[in-house]
Parts: sequence; structure tokens; C-alpha cells
Amino acid sequence: MRIGLLGTGPWARMAHAPALDAHPELDFAGVWGRRTDAAKELADEHGTRAYDDDDALFADVDAVAVALPPSVQAVLAARAARAGCHLLLDKPLATTVEEGRSVVEAVRETGVASVVFFTSRFLAETEAWIAEQAGVEGWFTGRAEWLGSVFTSESPFADSPWRREKGALWDVGPHALSVLLPVLGEVREVAAAADGPGDTVHLVLRHTGGASSTLTLSLTAPTAAAGVGVELRGAGGVAQLPESSEGVGPAMLRAVDALLDAARTGQAHACDAVFGLRVTEILTRAEALLGGGATS
Repeated sequence: MRIGLLGTGPWARMAHAPALDAHPELDFAGVWGRRTDAAKELADEHGTRAYDDDDALFADVDAVAVALPPSVQAVLAARAARAGCHLLLDKPLATTVEEGRSVVEAVRETGVASVVFFTSRFLAETEAWIAEQAGVEGWFTGRAEWLGSVFTSESPFADSPWRREKGALWDVGPHALSVLLPVLGEVREVAAAADGPGDTVHLVLRHTGGASSTLTLSLTAPTAAAGVGVELRGAGGVAQLPESSEGVGPAMLRAVDALLDAARTGQAHACDAVFGLRVTEILTRAEALLGGGATS
């Protein structure tokens, strides 16, 4: 499969480009970016072509991987789908329901495959844990803490304009939901949302299966307090998400595998654009309860 990359920022360099270059079933055909000099630099690093016209890239490939801010991603993803390209997208799919729906509608109209890269869902240990807990009945409550120190450390993402505007709700909230939803079921109500220090937010969710869950999300946690924890409690006892020994590289390669499989079989992946839209709907409701957007 010939694939192109949209985006040239830290995430494109760290996660997307190395995986697209390394995957044995991909032909990494080119890079497009909003800055042509950055696109050329990244393309040269991986021995591929820099494009200054996104439509030209769409015409030359079978699929695109997107590493761009969500509002930019949604517009380009819908156009790429209508050009017949399969989509390897980043989370969040979009930060408005309207933009998310535009991607889903384009995917449905054209029949292209889509996978949204919720990083945790493609880590081997996390994937196995989710599958195991989803088969357990009687979960009562869930708790997810996703605490990052992006804005309190030397993170390469600290200067990201969209993260500074939208905060932890939209950056790490999708990760937490991607783990909780397949275990506890669909969210029927965002029952509460409250601001904490910095861009920290707290959410309370009610799930259709009867369980409730709480989420604490932050990009402004002290470095010593940063980390991820997910705990489930129910009739069978307590289950905690294990720490992963893998980095982003293996997870991205699995996401590519998922896209290839969906394209070959026509079977939607669990983390497709439809799931991405549902996450956007839930976070949009939480944002409304917070009275707008969280900022750092």
C-alpha cells in the first residue's frame, strides 16, 4: 500500500514517519506539510518525496496518515477520503461534532477504511487487558487518571497551540475514553465536569450497562505526579491497567496493521472514525459543562 504523511511536527517525526518507513507492507510515498521546508526536511530524512500540493499527494497514494491539529485533520481527512484514500488518523478525530461527522460521512460515502490512533489501544499489554476485562460481568465503577506534565516540563509538545487552547480534556481525554468505553460500555450521560488546577478537569460518566466512572485529566501535573492509572471495581474484585513496556513505535506499527486489515477485509476496526466521532461527542458535552474550553 502506498501511503503519504500529512504533517511535519514532533508527533509526525516521532511516531508516524518512522513507522511508515519501517513497515514492510507500506511504500512511504511522500510528505505534505503546511510548511514546505519542514516537509522537505522530513521527506529527505526518510528518502521520500516532499509534496507542496495535498491533492497531488492524495492522487498518488492509497492511504494517508495524519499528524496535524484536529481541526486541520478533519478537513483534510474528509477530502482525502473523497479522493479514495484510506485514513490513519490521530486522536482526537475532531474537536467539534460537525467536523467529526464530516469525516465519518466521507468514509461512509466512499467505503475507505479508517483507524484512529488512540495510542493506548494499540499497546499489546493494554489491548490484552481491555479484552480480558470486557469479558468480565458486573463492573460497578471505573476510575481513570491521565496526568501529563506537558506544560510543566521540557515536552516537545509544550508549544502546541491546539493543546494550549483545548487542554487535557481533548489531548488525554480520548486516551482515557478509549480504554473505559470498550469495558464499561457506551456513555449515556456526562453527569458532571469540574475544573481543577491548571488545565486539569474531572469528569463523571454514567454508562449504559449501569456502571459509573470518573476521569481526572491534566497536562499541567507536577512532573513527579505525572502518570496513568486505570482501575475497575466490581463483583469480581479489582482490576488495574498494567504499565506498558512498549513505546509508541510498536503501537503505531499495530495501527498500520489494523488499517491494512480493514482495507483488505472491508471490516471496520473498533477504533475507526465512527468511534472517534463518539469520543468527540462525549468530550464536547463535557466541554459544554465546563463552560467552554480548558486552557493551560
